[in-house]
Amino acid sequence: MEKFAEIYNRIGKAAIIPVIKLERVEEAVPLARSLLAGGIPVAEVTFRTSAAAEGIAAIRREVPQMLVGAGTVLTTDQANAAIQAGAQFVVSPGSNGKIIDRVLAAGVAMIPGVATPSEIEAAIERGLNVLKFFPAEALGGIAMLKSLSGPYSQIKFVPTGGISANNMKDYLHQKNVLAVGGSWMIQSDLEMVKQLCQEACKVAGLVQRSV
Repeated sequence: MEKFAEIYNRIGKAAIIPVIKLERVEEAVPLARSLLAGGIPVAEVTFRTSAAAEGIAAIRREVPQMLVGAGTVLTTDQANAAIQAGAQFVVSPGSNGKIIDRVLAAGVAMIPGVATPSEIEAAIERGLNVLKFFPAEALGGIAMLKSLSGPYSQIKFVPTGGISANNMKDYLHQKNVLAVGGSWMIQSDLEMVKQLCQEACKVAGLVQRSV
């Protein structure tokens, strides 16, 4: 969607979306600062724990340079909580029409998960052109993305699920990949987080991409 072009552009430039599962709200800001220090200015805080909404709000408040989204949004209640917390984009593993419509109605960028051509076409019908490809490796990975690039040349994907430091470069080489999502850089040791982010950014920087 053109109205969310700036959000998608920032995600594309970052090339990597760290996927965060917060056990405690207090972890949010230090972790966000470590990601930023490592060169990744984007984060997706998943609604897999009760700390998600408060964590998103804390990052928005304390680390304004970060582009922060909400992930694993499975219900409209979670979508509402993410929007109220200030999430700048919302990601779901599937394509629940009620969630998509609620997020878009609030003027927030939505990246629904897709696994099939039918889901891709349903997203196109809603005007969406950036989609999460999940679970990427289990669905055929790069081979599947190459197959989808023909009929759906207007779509950019964010493959997530099985992405690691070992295969992220191969994914980023695909023209229809906007960015990759993963959690391999999320560690309890914040210095390690910074180091892993720096290594990932170095790899991403070697890939000639147009976003």
